[in-house]
Amino acid sequence: MNRIFRRITGVVMFFFPLTQLIAQSSPTPPSSARLYVSTKGNDAHSGSKDHPFRTLDMALRKAREMRRLADPSIQQGIQILLYGGLYQHQEPVVIRPEDSGTALSPTRIEALPGEMPVLSGGITVSAWKKAGSGVTGLPAAAKGRVWVTEAPVYGDQVLDFRQLYINNVKAVRAKDTHSGTMNRILSWNHDEQTCWIPAPAARLKSVAGMEMFIHQWWSIAVLRIKDMQVKGDSAKLSFYQPESRVQSEHPWPAPRISKDDGNSAFYLSNAIQFLDEPGEWYLDKLNRKLYYWPRKGEHLQTAKVTVPVLETVVKILGTIDRPVSYISFKGVGIEHATWLRPSKEGHVPHQSGMYMTDAYSLKIPGTADKKTLENQAWVGRPPAAVEVTFSSHTSFEDCRFQHLGSAGLDYKRGNHDDMIKGNVFKDIAGSGIQAGVFSDDTQEVHFPYQPADRREVCTNLLISNNLITDVTNEDWGTLGISAGYVNGIHIDHNDISEVSYSGISMGWGWTRTVTAAMNNRITANRIQRYAKHMYDVSGIYTLSAQPASVIEGNVVDSIYTAPYAHDPKHWFYLYTDEGSSFFTVKDNWTPAEKYLQNANGPGNVWENNGPGVSGAIKDAAGLEKPYRYLLRERATISAGWKINHVKEIKDTKK
Repeated sequence: MNRIFRRITGVVMFFFPLTQLIAQSSPTPPSSARLYVSTKGNDAHSGSKDHPFRTLDMALRKAREMRRLADPSIQQGIQILLYGGLYQHQEPVVIRPEDSGTALSPTRIEALPGEMPVLSGGITVSAWKKAGSGVTGLPAAAKGRVWVTEAPVYGDQVLDFRQLYINNVKAVRAKDTHSGTMNRILSWNHDEQTCWIPAPAARLKSVAGMEMFIHQWWSIAVLRIKDMQVKGDSAKLSFYQPESRVQSEHPWPAPRISKDDGNSAFYLSNAIQFLDEPGEWYLDKLNRKLYYWPRKGEHLQTAKVTVPVLETVVKILGTIDRPVSYISFKGVGIEHATWLRPSKEGHVPHQSGMYMTDAYSLKIPGTADKKTLENQAWVGRPPAAVEVTFSSHTSFEDCRFQHLGSAGLDYKRGNHDDMIKGNVFKDIAGSGIQAGVFSDDTQEVHFPYQPADRREVCTNLLISNNLITDVTNEDWGTLGISAGYVNGIHIDHNDISEVSYSGISMGWGWTRTVTAAMNNRITANRIQRYAKHMYDVSGIYTLSAQPASVIEGNVVDSIYTAPYAHDPKHWFYLYTDEGSSFFTVKDNWTPAEKYLQNANGPGNVWENNGPGVSGAIKDAAGLEKPYRYLLRERATISAGWKINHVKEIKDTKK
């Protein structure tokens, strides 16, 4: 043994001096190549620190060429370093397989120390002036208070948009009810595809451009109004296709008619007659004018007014055989993305913001997978400000996703070993984060997802230590984090607050059949102030079979008393919904054991959940210590809104 050891030692000792000799005789290994980007730069420059590029696009092109030509300076990677400032994009930044790095030579897109670069999909609107007294339709209360400018033109068309930001504070599209209030429908005729409502107080000569926003169970709908017939104190609405058909034919969720808890709530929007309080705006596309009533302290002559143009600001687009790999973003802001489908085709979501393209009840129920199924639906996916398709080892860290018109960040398909860590998601109309396939446009939503090529499945995605707050603030049926068919996802230590529906949703398909979804973990998250608008809700919600999946060590607390909920008691802290199977749910702290296990499958284990969970587990949930500085960004509790406290809970586990 000793002789062998001495021989081994001798070999090691022989090679050690040789290694030293090689290191001494070789040049110092090169550091990563650096390219610089500045709002004051020029794309004709070299990209050096003294001569930076103007756009991230040009820096990516330069980096791509360096990789193509095997530039020796990139052996340890490429850093694209951004100075602070607003980078307004007229087209998305596109990252392709040719931009990929390697484990030893990654590409890192980063803010310079102390800088805050923002990639914006918006444009600035200026030249505001006080509106004259002759604006047709403007309410008397608004005259002398409203400002006007020429509507922004993009290309040769008036730009359409659904958000307006004054110094990055979202304004309100003019609507017929005051903040926090809604009316209730009188009836819904599914055969005629019409709806009766109380007649609007405003005198409307035209319904051109008007929309109806309606609350229905766990989702909302946005319907473009085609016609309004006023009869006495009531009005009959009809709507444009395709949303008219889908809205009246789909059974879940549907407009609610209830003597006990009230009919579905709604409001009308997008008419100049509704512009009757500070903070509201109206776009008159016909006359090419944009109107806004400033809030107290806002001065439009000096304010930065922004409207979104791009639906997606950054697209990472790989292929199944050539994923985009080893690219990271750090310290970068993503702002001002739009979404215009509701303005063009309406918006009737099925669940989690996935909008229905077709849906109807089955006269004879049943499918091969589920004999009792009574409906069919096909859905599309709302866009995100950043979309990632077919990727490997990509990451977003210390970034800010805010002021966005749909979802924030979406890892859509074919993502492997990626990371979302330490980011802020705030002031977002839809979900903060989306991940994994839900249903393709051509696949019925209840059909189990079992792709022949498992590389399609979003696998080993880490979503950790993110602050997610004031998201879902327009599409109320969306989520803080929304995951579909995912494998090995780990959602941990996130802080989620001020959401309209559930904090985290994982799963799709409403099936007990084992699919591509498995090995998932939701651990040590802190979820509070959720369900601001929608019920049939919980802090953490699951669907379908997900073998070897765990929900553990989370804290769920402080659910809002939603003022227009279809059933005021139908809310929960934890909710395993239809088909949920093979979950272990343990050590989750909640103020009471108000949980729901609805039509679950086999293999679920529930252990030690509720107010008796140890203080150590409770204290460990949420952002870990290095990330708690993000809490200063958490949105404050909404003024005038009530929280369902423990003392109000009368029913327990169901």
